[in-house]
Amino acid sequence: MPKTEARKNESTEDLIKRFKRDVSKSGVLRDAKDKKFYVKPSVRKKMEQRAARKKK
Repeated sequence: MPKTEARKNESTEDLIKRFKRDVSKSGVLRDAKDKKFYVKPSVRKKMEQRAARKKK
């Protein structure tokens, strides 16, 4: 979890904006969404192959 401390004379809106940016960069929300439910290894492999095909 990223740590965001308030700077001197920083508004709460700016602090929240910085925190959201730090969280999105660290990938915390992406990990939480991925671990929301269990995906069998075979299904995960199929999903990765499908994404790779789609990427090309």
